[in-house]
Amino acid sequence: MKTVTDEDFFADVPLFSAFEGVTDAANYRPLPDGWVLALADIVGSTQAIAGGRYKDVNMAGASVISAVLNAVGKGDYPFVFGGDGALIALPGSLEQPARAALAAVQVWVEEDLNLMLRIAIVPVADTRAQGLDVRVARYSASPHVTYAMFWGGGTSWAEKQMKLGRYAVERAAAGTRPDLTGLSCRWSPIEARNGEIVSIIAVPGEGRPGQEFRDLVNGIVAITTEQNRGSHPVPADGPDFAFSLHGINREAKATAPAGRRLRQKLFIFLQVALTVLLHKLGIPLGKFDARRYKRDVADNSDFRKFDDGLKMTVDVDADHLKRIETLLQEAQAKGIARYGLHRQNSALMTCFVPTPISRDHMHFIDGAAGGYAVAASRMTGKSLSAVSVTP
Repeated sequence: MKTVTDEDFFADVPLFSAFEGVTDAANYRPLPDGWVLALADIVGSTQAIAGGRYKDVNMAGASVISAVLNAVGKGDYPFVFGGDGALIALPGSLEQPARAALAAVQVWVEEDLNLMLRIAIVPVADTRAQGLDVRVARYSASPHVTYAMFWGGGTSWAEKQMKLGRYAVERAAAGTRPDLTGLSCRWSPIEARNGEIVSIIAVPGEGRPGQEFRDLVNGIVAITTEQNRGSHPVPADGPDFAFSLHGINREAKATAPAGRRLRQKLFIFLQVALTVLLHKLGIPLGKFDARRYKRDVADNSDFRKFDDGLKMTVDVDADHLKRIETLLQEAQAKGIARYGLHRQNSALMTCFVPTPISRDHMHFIDGAAGGYAVAASRMTGKSLSAVSVTP
């Protein structure tokens, strides 16, 4: 019998490449005993969204992934980006560096982004003690990147415990900074091409997801696949070259100490200018190919995911959106699912790019005017409307 170490666990989970596989229980494997869930989300994100700061909220969520993966050596561990938060599953042996990274990123988010980040470490064993589980699947978004899908109810329970103030992580000292190497948010919002950018969250009704919920997910996915590129918000050849000054400022603030941010900003501008020039000329620079990189950005993006429910940010026209809404409304009326849906004109992209030479860079997609956060608020009955985003 093959022995799989904690470090190799996720890499050993079978791959699936058709997104419909998220509803196939055979694709999921239970996390090993002794693993933990590192979680974080923004407290009071309503005010930040109302102030047009959803890009900052997104960056705070992505910074959790960057900080924790950098702290544990960038191993192949499952995680999910949720817009205003994130979750990473890790072996228990990495709990202490994960705690330190969460505590550091909490201080950085508060001091540099003026947002409050809630953090927690929840043992997987505690979710199983509740009769739940944390099972993970491995979706191949491209030949170079895989994303984790979670099922079993355990991650939702862990998030609720965090919001109740349980499993909290001790606060780090003022001025503590995480290692956010690779965190990037240079791209400007990506405009819809098919119609509108729609952020959708659908979770099972009371009880565990059954076949009717699986059918709902498959039905929604089937409708989106009828549109250009499966309703992917990012064009096949990558986003247009439109870089955000605010995003570059955020990146410099995240990846350099106060005394070196001007130099870091100039370095980022140089990288951007060189990338645009190399793309226009169609010539590589060493191992870096700008045109290939731009295509990989599109292929490696996580515009749809499953974390105890369906989350997707898609580019759809009015007819396809109406059909999706009809499925969701009917499922909610029957108690099969609860859902939240939010429409906007563009999508946001926040990136984790340890090195542009390697092709495994990751790009997290959300709606630009509140995205998943607004969709989630509508699912819970809160009043949170669309906002103008500061790109």
